[in-house]
Amino acid sequence: MVRRPIRRYSARFLSALVAISSLAIPGRSSIAEAAPPPDETVECELLIVGSGLAGAATAYESLLAGRTVCMTELTDWVGGQISSQGTSALDEAKRQRELLFYAAGYKELRQRIEEFYGRQNPGGCWVSASCFLPRDAHTILTEQLEDAAEEGGGELKWFPSTVVKELELSPDGRMLDGAIAIQHTPAPGIPPLNTEPLSQTFEDAYRYEDSERFTKSVIRFVPPAADSAGPADWYVVEATETGEIVALAGVPYRLGLDPRSYLNPSSPTATGDPYCTQGFTYTFAMERTEEPQPQDMPSYYPQYEPYFSYERPRESGDYFDYVFTYRRILAPKPRPEEKMFGVSAVKPGDISMQNWTWGNDYRPGTPFDNLVYNPEQLALTGQLEPGGWLGGLRVESLEKAEENAYSYYYWLVMGDTDSQLGAGVKEPHPSHRFISGLDAPMGTAHGLSKYPYIREGRRIVGRPSYGFPQGFAVNEIDISRAEYRDQYYQNTLSRYDYLNLWWALAGLEATAAIDNQTDPADVMRRTRSTIYPDAVGIAQYAIDFHPCLTLTPPETPGNTERENIRKAHGQAYPGQIPLRAMIPQNIDNLLVAGKSIATSNIAAAAYRVHSFEWSVGAAAGTTIDFVLDEGILPYELVDQLPSREPELEKLQQRLQQNENPTAFPDTSIFNLDWEDWRVW
Repeated sequence: MVRRPIRRYSARFLSALVAISSLAIPGRSSIAEAAPPPDETVECELLIVGSGLAGAATAYESLLAGRTVCMTELTDWVGGQISSQGTSALDEAKRQRELLFYAAGYKELRQRIEEFYGRQNPGGCWVSASCFLPRDAHTILTEQLEDAAEEGGGELKWFPSTVVKELELSPDGRMLDGAIAIQHTPAPGIPPLNTEPLSQTFEDAYRYEDSERFTKSVIRFVPPAADSAGPADWYVVEATETGEIVALAGVPYRLGLDPRSYLNPSSPTATGDPYCTQGFTYTFAMERTEEPQPQDMPSYYPQYEPYFSYERPRESGDYFDYVFTYRRILAPKPRPEEKMFGVSAVKPGDISMQNWTWGNDYRPGTPFDNLVYNPEQLALTGQLEPGGWLGGLRVESLEKAEENAYSYYYWLVMGDTDSQLGAGVKEPHPSHRFISGLDAPMGTAHGLSKYPYIREGRRIVGRPSYGFPQGFAVNEIDISRAEYRDQYYQNTLSRYDYLNLWWALAGLEATAAIDNQTDPADVMRRTRSTIYPDAVGIAQYAIDFHPCLTLTPPETPGNTERENIRKAHGQAYPGQIPLRAMIPQNIDNLLVAGKSIATSNIAAAAYRVHSFEWSVGAAAGTTIDFVLDEGILPYELVDQLPSREPELEKLQQRLQQNENPTAFPDTSIFNLDWEDWRVW
């Protein structure tokens, strides 16, 4: 199969891009700081940066294996999606859920949720089989990690309210020798953490010096003092939500839309766009009340009101309850006999978590408002200089997303407009209250989630390998069920790319198709995902897009989703997580878990849900335990592919023995019947 090289941009184009980016940066927000002497030096075999589900799963497997684990987290909750980000409604594919075909730790988490509440779905939501309170998720997962440490003899050193500021590289640049982190606590006389929204504290958390708000301590993480018999003394795992360590380490990565190619034929752009990532969301909780409640309109509500919509018409007209029960996270007993949408009707005391596309999603997509800074923007803000790292996000967009979320709540309860459905659809529903407080579902005095739900961040480019001379990645055609005979693809792809698309989809007949130059009309498409010899985990969800918007700011009246991004949106085959997608270029003791693995923008839309994060984390923890035992490096497990890799096979056996599947049932190059495995 012929693979075209990644497009190389001219110096003139890059100069123009930097010029545009410089106009979009509000000012040089970072002043490089010299690292002060550490207040504490901590040794560990693994440093996991980020305590979301991928980080927690990495820790879980490592603790069961008896390892000493350090794990940092910007917030003070473990769990990411299910806790600090508030998306406590498990996104699961139907058949996978029916079979409970998940990594062992994820199944245990589901079981613990059921035991905690006495039922699997305490929210009685209809989007998921399990919706629950974010604050409880933190408690449940913390206990699961504690029990894993006790069972396996491992040790967890958890550092909440902690961010990595700098990395220490070996002289040859191949190893991470240490990491400098900052932990913050409230300054004397200052209200507790989680009083202010994230935008007000984000960059402060990354500065060495104490502030009016925070007292800081500097922590240096290092490998164990005892000499290691292997090539690596320890491992660092990138498990942040936006790929912070990817940027700090300087390894190659992609951001935003990829250029259209035969590997990603549904991409809406021929050149790529680093500014257009998926929307991000501050979730919140709201409660149904007996009587109408006072509702205070935010001063900025008129700015955001033109964005909000119920999105799709419903003949029944029951829009509000449809949205309320969608992700209802607490439905106290007894329940009414009346049903709606297959679940019990709403009654006072019910609590809903809001995560809605034309609601609290915030979807910037231009150089003037993008959330995750690209390399040029990081350089312009000084964040790539020693001591200059401030988290790599545009704080102004965090703040506007917070305003958007508060405005969406007001629209739900008092609004009477709808940007997509027009007049006469939206009615006020004032018998609700916005829930805030440190003991509330989100655990914040301001009521929003501690951190936004991030659907997409920086994605590494894997190492060059057989068939991937420019670097490995999981791409659209590896998982998508899209109808590629649609005339759209003949119109948008070159003849060369259209031929390569169909030859790549020919499965077992690919070699013959290439040799015979078979016409695409005569190619019988494989109806399964790509099968990887280095699979270490599993993932299935729809290719689910929350696209960036065309105009800036996103709340501009009449704004629309970027054209044709949803062309890729839809069903996907059950897929695998290849180890090559977790191994970055250049640095040998860094593994990537979570959403920053090597995927295209389109594939990443499916490789982001709860069970995926757990599976890739379990793979990271198991791989590190294995390579420490064997005295080898992760890349050495895959560097001879497609030839046999005996050590890789031993790793896969260990994963399977630990009940962490690397393939879905009946996965085979000969099995083309996956109709029962549609996501919904």
